Amino acid sequence: MKTLNLIILVLLPIFFSCKSEQKEEEKHIAELVNEWQGKKIKFPDNFTFTHHLTDTTDFPIPQSEYKVLVNINLTNYTSCKQQLHKWEEFIEYTDSITQEKVSFLFFFHSKYVKEIYHLLEQEEFNQSVCIDTDDQLNKLNKFPTNSKYNTFLLDKNNKVICIGSPINNINTRNVYIKQILENKKTESKQTNNITKIISDSTEYDIGIIKYNVIKEKNIKIKNIGKNTFYLHKLKSSCECTKASCKWKMLQPGDSGIISIFYNAEKTGDFLRTINIYGNIENNEFVVSIIGTVI
Repeated sequence: MKTLNLIILVLLPIFFSCKSEQKEEEKHIAELVNEWQGKKIKFPDNFTFTHHLTDTTDFPIPQSEYKVLVNINLTNYTSCKQQLHKWEEFIEYTDSITQEKVSFLFFFHSKYVKEIYHLLEQEEFNQSVCIDTDDQLNKLNKFPTNSKYNTFLLDKNNKVICIGSPINNINTRNVYIKQILENKKTESKQTNNITKIISDSTEYDIGIIKYNVIKEKNIKIKNIGKNTFYLHKLKSSCECTKASCKWKMLQPGDSGIISIFYNAEKTGDFLRTINIYGNIENNEFVVSIIGTVI
């Protein structure tokens, strides 16, 4: 019994120490939530995203209802291999429950660019990322020093809804998913009212483009139906093509401009499509751009 009593006496300080540390951690998280919730994230004016370390393009911030911003500083970030694998799984799951309506923005910072390239290549990370060598995003926003809190769920106005990584903490993950699905319920009510949209053409010839030049084409979409058109997402057929707009809905009779950016990264003829998703028949409207790169 003396031995048992000794074990208990030894374990009690450890138990209370762990409990105290847990309370301190919870307090710290609560303070971070209060500080960051509702804060608007600032993005650098000029930044470039790369995909598979080869395709680079100027990338307008998506106009999606929700965005997940992940700022990774490799100086402080550990277990990168497992993290990137988990991110791929979380993105796949999120896409499956939202029809790919949540955007993910990955910013990587390191003093050594080769370190970032090596990590992405080694992990075969299949997402577009921004190589932020000057740590501009962090300098603009002054993120928490603890890298665990450099991940944010943002609304359509880039305001913070939730802070913390959904791939490391099950409670944070549940908050992310609950928030995203609440919006989906609202969208479901909206999409019960089907409408119709048109454009002045379904195929746009943007002519001859010089190699490695980005060409912009603006197209006009008009709502000719009886109900409000709610834009859910814009998706292109290739990473070399991006589409964005400054509106989220069109009233009956109203028109809106969609800007299409094509990065002429390969010579020859090309055809790219842009899918416009919303409360329309078949849930999508497709336009295409064609041209020649020299």
